[in-house]
Amino acid sequence: MDLSGRKVAFLVATAGVEQVELTEPWKAVRDAGASPELVSQRAGSIQAFHHLDKADRFEVDRVVADVSAEDYDALVLPGGVANPDALRQDPAAVRFTSEFFARGKPVAAICHAAWLLVEADVVRGRRLTSYPSVATDLRNAGAEWVDEEVVVDSGLVTSRRPGDLPAFCARTVEEIASAVARSSG
Repeated sequence: MDLSGRKVAFLVATAGVEQVELTEPWKAVRDAGASPELVSQRAGSIQAFHHLDKADRFEVDRVVADVSAEDYDALVLPGGVANPDALRQDPAAVRFTSEFFARGKPVAAICHAAWLLVEADVVRGRRLTSYPSVATDLRNAGAEWVDEEVVVDSGLVTSRRPGDLPAFCARTVEEIASAVARSSG
């Protein structure tokens, strides 16, 4: 699938993102021709993790307070426990996430990232999955939670954990390509 000329935002907190949940989807959208951009709470770099251990640092491209969903074709929300917990307390991150839903643009969230979707109040009436410990939060917010590798609901792609990354990445690229085709047609 050719995503040439498309921009995809990867929204992460300054620390706590699960590195593989950032790097694998990043590679998938880049390999499909899109331009991924790392969006975070402040300029500089972010600290990724392998579970609870520090991993690599990544340079931030844009600050979330300075961007809009209009700047991008899709949004990817990597997980990690601390990452979405910090983002859901950041009004700019919540606003940015909500804008993608308001504009009908694809959003992909893996693992604990669904916490940010709950805070953005965009899960009511949707079918999705997440890391199992987030299931109750999603149900309480009006979602139908299922234990499946990958779930797609009206442009929202969700997966449970790093082991689901191959399916998550493939479906994320497919959803972005479908949205591009719809907007071009």
